[in-house]
Amino acid sequence: MSCFSGNTNFCPECGTVLPLPRERDTVTCARCSFILPIRLFAGQEIKSAVVFNPVEQSLMLEEEEGNAELKGPVNMKLRVQLQCKNLHEYLKELSPEILDRLYNHPATCLAVYRGKAWADEGSSLGPDRHARDVDSLDRYAMERWEVILQFMVGSPNAAVSQDLAQLLSQAGLMRSDPGEAPCITSAGFQFLLLDTASQLWYFTLQYLNTAQSRGMELVEILSFLFQLSFSTLGRDYSVEGMSDSLLTFLQHLREFGLVFQRKRKSRRYYPTRLAITLAAGITTAKASSSSNPMDVTGDTSYIVVETNYRIYAYTNSELQIALVALFSEMLYRFPNVVVGQVTRESVQQAIANGITAQQTPVVPATITDQIRLWELERDRLQFTEGVLYNQFLSQADFEVLRDRAQGLGCLVWQNVPHRVMVVSPNGHSEVKKFWKRQKSNP
Repeated sequence: MSCFSGNTNFCPECGTVLPLPRERDTVTCARCSFILPIRLFAGQEIKSAVVFNPVEQSLMLEEEEGNAELKGPVNMKLRVQLQCKNLHEYLKELSPEILDRLYNHPATCLAVYRGKAWADEGSSLGPDRHARDVDSLDRYAMERWEVILQFMVGSPNAAVSQDLAQLLSQAGLMRSDPGEAPCITSAGFQFLLLDTASQLWYFTLQYLNTAQSRGMELVEILSFLFQLSFSTLGRDYSVEGMSDSLLTFLQHLREFGLVFQRKRKSRRYYPTRLAITLAAGITTAKASSSSNPMDVTGDTSYIVVETNYRIYAYTNSELQIALVALFSEMLYRFPNVVVGQVTRESVQQAIANGITAQQTPVVPATITDQIRLWELERDRLQFTEGVLYNQFLSQADFEVLRDRAQGLGCLVWQNVPHRVMVVSPNGHSEVKKFWKRQKSNP
């Protein structure tokens, strides 16, 4: 029972706007968890007006006035902080030896210096009875890439190979604790907010950075990527003459959706649009058809966030729904819309997975502030490793050892009345040696 009373639209304890009554017998404040019986709302008529704030206006207010208030729901747009290098920046960081080998590689010379489509003239393959057209290749590429993104958000229907799961962990996009399923990290959440072309290039950079550690030939891989950028969409190419390293790379590209190969042992493959535009750095409409899975500025999907912590996501995409579920509690699902609620538990679960309050969308200020407060709840305690010293026989002994630890700069904490102190692990050995000398020479 609260000591205060007032308008039932607001929590009597903290003053936060209360969520709308639902099918439960109580209404719980999203901020302080104060519970009110639903009978208090009996006979009330709720009238509301929806005033949408364009994303551009929301971003402008955020940049110019940090405390500016937005009235009504906003179309949600997520901030993207993850950046990746382009091809030129990556090549500049390679050693001169690797660059010489790369530019003198026969495949690189044919692909880059000739400057025209790769014809694969040495192939002895005949016409393909199972030929793939351009539309089917585009669908295949985006389906394969979306499987990877769904795996990152924890979709139970998405499965990837062990090599790919390991690469996601090495890239810092996911983490896997012993005995637990892999989960997304803060960098992985930012990765999901990039457009498809940027996601592919960032992922390829991580692959190239770890290629040599997996026993693969970096020059051969880079040269093959150059070749793919000069291939023709819808045309098949032969695997004849490929080394074991390239064949392994081809299977990885197949899982990424960059090439289509009907069977693992098939003698031909089809580069997809994603592979052709990867090295060229071109983002076409086809290549970015599912660019930003949370970009709600398009015509097909968008998200509405209300000041009562309710989220309405108008989308049919399983990936977009899974992304919303990362930081909210799903309530209802209809054919073209899902309804969620931002709660303390859902936000803290997202924070535990590495998603920070700074990554939250452009939402009403009351929700932004509350999310930051929920995040701060996890940071009230700071843990520091240390070694405990106690049971001193006299106050003088305690003060001598404490002064020595302070002089070494390794004193973490002290309690003078109880003669207890904690020193850092790095300074423990020096303090211990000093105490032994002190005891041997009283």
